[in-house]
Amino acid sequence: MYASGKYSSRGPALIPRMKTKHRIYYITLFSVVLLGLIATGMFQFWPHSIESAADWTLDKRSVHDAPLVRLPVSSPIPERGDLSCRMHTCFDVYRCGYNPKNRIKVYIYPLQKFVDELGVPISSTGLSREYNDLLSAISDSDFYTDDVTRACLFIPSIDVLNQNSLRIRETAQALTMLPRWDKGMNHLLFNMLPGGPPDYNTALDVPRDRALLAGGGFSTWTYRQGYDVSIPVYSPLSADVELPERQPGPRRYFILSSQTAIHREYRAELERLKEENGEALLLLDKCSNLSQGVASARKRCYKGQVYDYPQILQESSFCVVLRGARLGQAALSDVLQAGCVPVILADSYILPFSEVLDWKRASVVIPEEKLSEMYTILKSIPHRQVEEMQRQARWFWEAYFSSMKAIGLTTLQIINDRIYPYAARTYEQWNNPPVVKWSSVNSPLFLPLIPPRAPGFTAVVLTYDRVESLFRVITEISKVPSLAKLLVVWNNQNKSPPEESLWPKIGVPLKVVRTKENKLSNRFFPYDEIETEAVLAIDDDIIMLTSDELQFGYEVWREFPDRLVGYPGRLHLWDHEMGKWKYESEWTNEVSMVLTGAAFYHKYFNYLYTYKMPGDIKNWVDAHMNCEDIAMNFLVANITGKAPIKVTPRKKFKCPECTAIDGLSLDQTHMVERSECINKFASVFGTMPLKVVEHRADPVLYKDDFPEKLKSFPNIGSL
Repeated sequence: MYASGKYSSRGPALIPRMKTKHRIYYITLFSVVLLGLIATGMFQFWPHSIESAADWTLDKRSVHDAPLVRLPVSSPIPERGDLSCRMHTCFDVYRCGYNPKNRIKVYIYPLQKFVDELGVPISSTGLSREYNDLLSAISDSDFYTDDVTRACLFIPSIDVLNQNSLRIRETAQALTMLPRWDKGMNHLLFNMLPGGPPDYNTALDVPRDRALLAGGGFSTWTYRQGYDVSIPVYSPLSADVELPERQPGPRRYFILSSQTAIHREYRAELERLKEENGEALLLLDKCSNLSQGVASARKRCYKGQVYDYPQILQESSFCVVLRGARLGQAALSDVLQAGCVPVILADSYILPFSEVLDWKRASVVIPEEKLSEMYTILKSIPHRQVEEMQRQARWFWEAYFSSMKAIGLTTLQIINDRIYPYAARTYEQWNNPPVVKWSSVNSPLFLPLIPPRAPGFTAVVLTYDRVESLFRVITEISKVPSLAKLLVVWNNQNKSPPEESLWPKIGVPLKVVRTKENKLSNRFFPYDEIETEAVLAIDDDIIMLTSDELQFGYEVWREFPDRLVGYPGRLHLWDHEMGKWKYESEWTNEVSMVLTGAAFYHKYFNYLYTYKMPGDIKNWVDAHMNCEDIAMNFLVANITGKAPIKVTPRKKFKCPECTAIDGLSLDQTHMVERSECINKFASVFGTMPLKVVEHRADPVLYKDDFPEKLKSFPNIGSL
């Protein structure tokens, strides 16, 4: 009670006096505390820069500014490297754990400068520009984490790309100094130039325990399949020289050899091939008489004639890549960049990223002992296959070889696919050039199948004013059992459709849609009246197709709903003299298009054609009144990556009574414009999506010697 009374008697008088006397003190103290909290919050939530990607540059993060780490002579040395290591024995996948993005997390050690007890660095070059670019790319990627506790994979900031610049023992000791080394478990080393004279081992000589190795010169003896990653030897010319992509096809030289310092036995064999085949083979070597100031790496010579390198590689169909002192050669990257098909003669060489890349699509691998047969072997390859290989070679370079970033991220993606195989990239994703995609569109063709709103197909007939021919087409189509609805697109704004009483009487709904403008693209508009999944686009003069042919075409489409299934087949060809694509309508063994004058397709493609066609293709078609069918073929092939399906052997489709005035396709300029369209569309798409096939669909038994009553489709035309 006494204490309580004492506090009560003095409290009211004391507190006001303290506020008045020490007000400035408390305000100052409060301000300091508040500023401290704000500063703490800023440092807590502002992006950390210690391990950030922005610091991985030569300007901001130099080895000269890195902390110095002195290696005692007695520092432990890792084991040489376990050749039996595999992902399930030497890699801790549980460290990666589960994450919703199915992506490994990669930690890059802070940069340190390792020196021996005398202060001599372990590397004569420090951090190379290439390794700096590699670390920068990784730290910029979705793989990177600056939280060491979340990391699945660890990458040292010790540059071992070029073994020639390393002190082997000291580099190995530096690796053991890494905080999370643990005998190299879950550590990844990048090396492009392994070994040294005189043996030039095909794998890094630095002892590395169980660490994974991304190596640029593996042989079958040193490569641990499914564990190591074979990477390309980066060519510095990739960053210095820009080679524009060249269209595939025959070139000035058939075979070109541009490597210098190759073994004298190989050189002698190439000289012999040159004597036998003359100008078809160009054999280059280093230049000995260049003027001062001219970079010898950028020049090659033959009998005193100087050629620019690597530009000269684009003048040859095939380019030789021979083993040198090392198996891996930077020349492979130069050849791919030039779009020249590499001819690889390096026995036991593990080709870069061969775990996922199909090198048969982009190169020719010949045993070294068959170098003398090289010309004969290459001559046996069909021209069309050579062109495809040239395209694939250039795309391999763009996707996987063109920069240290591409090489580094491809390596991490391969390791990622091993750890999360259920989310791994497919063979097609690794090996097929990407197509134009629209992220906002979800294709129903690849969703779970559900019953369509209506069975059968909707026939869409585009017409202008050929009423007699139109009525004949309607009459023939109406005989097809699977026809659900017939939609006539009336494209003539100056003339009304015939009276309702004049139209043929058919057993399915017939709807006439009048358009506001005369455009060929109107045939592909996603009309609300189309309720079936299948659409038959047919011209108003295609009167020769029988009901059996149309029904069979629909049955084929049901098996291949993501394809264009049609009757008139056409082909695109590369014109080597003109250097561009051309349209071919002659009868051949190959087709790459089916004309939508008579073709089945999924109605989803109407939506894509109308609203998602890239570039100005749709306007081009409407302005030229031509090529809407070619545009649809480009669109479908680009979306699906598949060729169309030609149905039945029939070749002729137009009505015999139609004249040149009536038939748009009979115009003299028609073929020229069709070729222009193909080149225009290929330019807009940025690729040639059309696929060439050599097969068609015919009914079973239709040509066999059986009674007609046993055949489901007896009335199939042949011409």
